[in-house]
Amino acid sequence: MPPEVVVEVFQNALYIIILLVAAVVIPGLIVGLLVAVFQAATSINEQTLSFLPRLLVTLGTLIFLANWIFSTLISFATELYTSIPNLIG
Repeated sequence: MPPEVVVEVFQNALYIIILLVAAVVIPGLIVGLLVAVFQAATSINEQTLSFLPRLLVTLGTLIFLANWIFSTLISFATELYTSIPNLIG
């Protein structure tokens, strides 16, 4: 198998990983930023206040995007399995 093919497969895998992680993490980051701005505006110095909203948003995002996440992973795995003969030969 030529090195270019390995690099291409690895590049596609990294792209999918970054896409899936960003889809889950970015809403939590936005909620964390909003809670931090609220805490700064009201002078509330409670560290655990931002944990629960971020947790709930992250869980909600995972539940909402679960179908898309799994279908993306399954299509990538299927594409890899079907391209094995072309990659080897």
